[in-house]
Amino acid sequence: MPKEKIELNIAGMTCVNCSNAIEKVTKKIDGVDDAKVSFASSKGEFYIDTNKVSKEEIKKKIQKLGYSVVEDINALEEQKRRDLNRLKKLFAVAAFSSLGILYLLFFPLKDERLNLYLMAILGTITQFYPGLLFYTHAFKALANKNYDMNVLVALGTSAAYFYSLATVLFPSLFPEHLRYVYFDGASIIITFILLGKLLEENSKAKATDFLKGLIDLAPKKATLLTDDGKEESIEVSRLKVGDEVIVKTGEKISTDGVIVEGSADIDTSMITGESLPVFKKVGDEVIAGTINTNGFLKIKVTKPANDTMLSHIILLLSQSQNQKLPIGRIADKISNVFVPTVIIISLITFIVWFFFAKNTLDAILASISVLIISCPCALGLATPIAIVTAVGKGAKNGILIKSPEILEIIKDIKYAVFDKTGTITEGKISVSDYLLKDDDTEILRLLFLAEKKSEHPISKAIVNFAKQKEIDGDDEVTDLQILPGLGIKCEVDSKEIAIGSLDFLLSLGIKEDQRYTNFAHKEQSKGKGAVLGAIDGEMVAAFSFKDRIKEDAKEMIDELTKKGITPVLLTGDNSRTALSVAKHLGITKVFSQVLPQEKYEVIKKLQNEGKVMFIGDGVNDAPSLQQADIGIALGSGADIAKDAGDIIIINNKLQSVIKSINLSIYTIATIKQNLFWAFIYNALGIPIAAGVLYPIWGILLTPIYAGIAMSFSSVTVVLNSLRLKIKKL
Repeated sequence: MPKEKIELNIAGMTCVNCSNAIEKVTKKIDGVDDAKVSFASSKGEFYIDTNKVSKEEIKKKIQKLGYSVVEDINALEEQKRRDLNRLKKLFAVAAFSSLGILYLLFFPLKDERLNLYLMAILGTITQFYPGLLFYTHAFKALANKNYDMNVLVALGTSAAYFYSLATVLFPSLFPEHLRYVYFDGASIIITFILLGKLLEENSKAKATDFLKGLIDLAPKKATLLTDDGKEESIEVSRLKVGDEVIVKTGEKISTDGVIVEGSADIDTSMITGESLPVFKKVGDEVIAGTINTNGFLKIKVTKPANDTMLSHIILLLSQSQNQKLPIGRIADKISNVFVPTVIIISLITFIVWFFFAKNTLDAILASISVLIISCPCALGLATPIAIVTAVGKGAKNGILIKSPEILEIIKDIKYAVFDKTGTITEGKISVSDYLLKDDDTEILRLLFLAEKKSEHPISKAIVNFAKQKEIDGDDEVTDLQILPGLGIKCEVDSKEIAIGSLDFLLSLGIKEDQRYTNFAHKEQSKGKGAVLGAIDGEMVAAFSFKDRIKEDAKEMIDELTKKGITPVLLTGDNSRTALSVAKHLGITKVFSQVLPQEKYEVIKKLQNEGKVMFIGDGVNDAPSLQQADIGIALGSGADIAKDAGDIIIINNKLQSVIKSINLSIYTIATIKQNLFWAFIYNALGIPIAAGVLYPIWGILLTPIYAGIAMSFSSVTVVLNSLRLKIKKL
């Protein structure tokens, strides 16, 4: 049987239940072996038998459910923007109408009838303009036997609205003591639920921005060396395996390839995470998107543009984006049982009162009371209000939560995986230690003047170190030679200056001095970089370098361990440096010298053992940030990393990782408390509204008291959620 995997861009999904409904319906189609629909990415994957079903049939089925299918990613993004703008408009209308109703409720007009009519008009606007969204999706859900929050909202608000409308239009049908309106309750629940959806859609709208940004990072043009030796600027996509391109100082390398001429220090930080530029010479491989910091290179193309490492990173990101997070929709799960139960109780209440009490009006009022008291105000507010409060609390603590959904799984994290450069460390090279002949400031001044002419990170570190020692000057530097991967040679004040590796100095005929070389070897054994300095053929200085570990890193790792979370170091840096950093922090699980694909695979393997949180800041971290159950990016990191992460730590403080976990724990606890209180009120109120106390004490809960109970449960939920504002993280 011919099997095929088809991918569709699906627009119009407003909640996880939408994607679940599409999956459920399409799986029933003969010839569909499996279906995976992601609400987060608005994409669907369908595995079909092409002899039984076609792509067009799948599309028609989805469209029949009320969703649209677009072929082009740009069309999908445009549809998402339209949906988001529409949701903003609906929320604005609902909020305005609700405020108007509340004003008329607390500051009524002298003309009571006019006051009621105005409230009815505003209530009608909310119910059938913003509220139409819930009716539409409720009907879809019911058609697929899926009782979700949309059904709950539509049912509860309808009961409150239509009872209120009836009392306004036909007051004579109701005793005077039963002529009450509940337009405020219906409008407010619609407003707050829309607010929650707006937050969700807002994060969805930005979900694919990081892919566009990453594609923009890739060089668009390459300088091709033609057969006659001329240089020609062409599109990178036109490069073929075997072509030769040239890359000058400061340019991005346009292709994955092998150096056939020249040498240079290559900034590979965006791909490997290496904090120091890597010296590349003839025969070494280079990667598209990395930067030639100094030197001239002739590179032979080994991979087409669609098969470079950068293109693979983009592919990994796309694959990760389509995977679903195991997020539980507590209220939706409960509502699948709650909604039909309430309907049944309401019908039973009507039947009992109608046939046994022989009172049609009481039967109607009692059944409506059941629906009103079960109006899901508290249930609908339980999650959105807690999340809104939590997001605000996080922002005040420097934690930007892009998708509120992730708060549900942070508390279950087993592994906290950290990138090293720029995340655990500051990402800036500085002088760690030094050795100068007789601690002479004149020596440091001469070395400072030589290094001042170079843009190499090591040179900058020595210049900054000298400035801290109050060394300065603008003496003329002559005969300057910057040799990539080796060092610097020049003349200052008629003195010959050389700074670089031991091999470089020895090649210049400088005699080795064990005092300085032993210092360099000792520092290198600690995982640090080291260079030597010489003046007029004599070694006079040695410097070691480190990427300083952030001050709050150790405290953060210790707190993670106390919480039972295993910290992991995952870096592209060499093993000596990685192990040195890990030992200092107390991290026992270390993966070093790994490329982005390997980082991605490590995350996947760890996920077999439990939930994984990844914390990074670089472009090379983007696939891992997206693959992990929770991705946390630092605010100082690359835009691509911030787009790929679920959380952005704006203040760059690692302690915010702990605060994120605490915020998750408190938020989920609050939501559970809210749901508990919401159902306690229903558990007590519904039987009373149905009239179980009437035979004993003659108590019948009328709609007004049902409305008070409903409002009281909502106030309780809101106040409980607002406690998060004063909670210490």
